[in-house]
Amino acid sequence: MHRAFKGRILALGLTVFGLGFGTASPPESLREAAQPSGMLIGTAVRAAQLAETAYAATLAREFNMLEPEDAMKWEVLRPDPQSFDFSQADRLVDFAARHDMKVRGHTLVWHQQNPPWLTQGRFTPDQLAKLLETHIKTVVGHYRGKVFAWDVANEAFDEQALGKLRDTIWYDQPGIGLSGDGTAYLERCFRWAHEADPQALFFYNEAEAETLGPKSDAIYAMVQEFGKRGVPIDGVGFQMHIGNLHPDVASISANIRRFTALGVQVQITEMDVSLPVDAHGNASAEDLQRQADIYRQIAAACLAHPGCTAIQTWGFTDKYSWIGSHSKKARGAALPFDRNYLPKPAYRALRGALAAR
Repeated sequence: MHRAFKGRILALGLTVFGLGFGTASPPESLREAAQPSGMLIGTAVRAAQLAETAYAATLAREFNMLEPEDAMKWEVLRPDPQSFDFSQADRLVDFAARHDMKVRGHTLVWHQQNPPWLTQGRFTPDQLAKLLETHIKTVVGHYRGKVFAWDVANEAFDEQALGKLRDTIWYDQPGIGLSGDGTAYLERCFRWAHEADPQALFFYNEAEAETLGPKSDAIYAMVQEFGKRGVPIDGVGFQMHIGNLHPDVASISANIRRFTALGVQVQITEMDVSLPVDAHGNASAEDLQRQADIYRQIAAACLAHPGCTAIQTWGFTDKYSWIGSHSKKARGAALPFDRNYLPKPAYRALRGALAAR
């Protein structure tokens, strides 16, 4: 059995055998609701926000996992070619340790949020390969035994030419994955990461790949091929940024099913459900209820498959959501807590779905 599945299957078995013995109180938090099933419930976090008492208290109370939103990206970690600045990421890892939370690392390879010295530099493919190898082994090694899972690569597939890899500094620009080599550079990244921490889990993370379609087909083919060749990939992450109030949940569920059938984990890694908002950032009551339904449905789809092991939101309070700045404030209210840390219908729906399992 794949090592990633054992914990959730054991937890599910204990939950079943525990039914009927005493009257359990309703769960008071997301992490309490998730405990019987062994589900990881997490959120993306920025180190600076830990200074806010209400933010830190809500984070510690509600979640059993956190992921640095930016602190483990090249832009933050690599001020120059010779240096690593782990200060922000270390704060988050230390917070997690104090509050019995797992840490999910994000991300070792991405086409955005890279430092100017890298994006504007002139490197040969061999130099880039060495830079990337050193970066991956240093970062994963620094957090060996502290970060249980990593997004090794993020959004490597093209958004327009579906099924094709994105042209980036790492791939054909000039890149270390020269044209025609396909996913070879990604394979090298997974192998380097595994060398640095053989006990960690390594994921490929992607946007708009949660449903069946050309992009998820290409990822499926890659994971299948990696499995045949012994590439140390343990799972895929589906970001799940939802802007459509009628997502195809059946397709999402079928996609989860086919990936877990390969023997890898699926994790929902960046979930939010954005809504139309007024000038004050408020959504209608009707849309908030529809949002709650979506959170419930997506959670249920994940919980239905033992190989779907985590549900993570991209932040947890609308106060710090990225949505408004990317939609010119036409959309927002995407997260389970409002700007004042009050639980929304989406929170109660998510907690209920976790508790039901």
